[in-house]
Amino acid sequence: MDRSELTELIVNNRRRKQLSWASVAEAVGRSKEWVTAGCLGQMSFDETEAATLVELLDLPAEAAVLLTEPPYRGSLPTAVPTDPLIYRFYELVAVYGTTFKELIQEEFGDGIMSAIDFRMNIEREPDPAGDRVNISMSGKFLSYRRY
Repeated sequence: MDRSELTELIVNNRRRKQLSWASVAEAVGRSKEWVTAGCLGQMSFDETEAATLVELLDLPAEAAVLLTEPPYRGSLPTAVPTDPLIYRFYELVAVYGTTFKELIQEEFGDGIMSAIDFRMNIEREPDPAGDRVNISMSGKFLSYRRY
């Protein structure tokens, strides 16, 4: 079994068992955003978390090893995402990426926002004109080192 096969198994077993990502995350003991990313192959779990997932999602024992290995992150099947929801994030970066860069560097200096020391929260925001998606992202600022 490779990581992509395990990801497919996780998604299918979660659906079959009618578990929400939030309930999976609660069992693991971390946020729904982080656990979902891990289950989709973008984070690595510790041994206890992996064992919880193996039991909860009826995964083969060998899955525990794969779940603890550092993943190949950012691996989408195409350079430009074709899924409409994922593409909108690509579009956000295409349209607002330079704005993100300018405003972050104006406020913090020459550097980046970490995607390693990072938190994210996704919530439904009720609105009379139609519910909105509220995504909060918080990454540690890392300045470029001079040497």
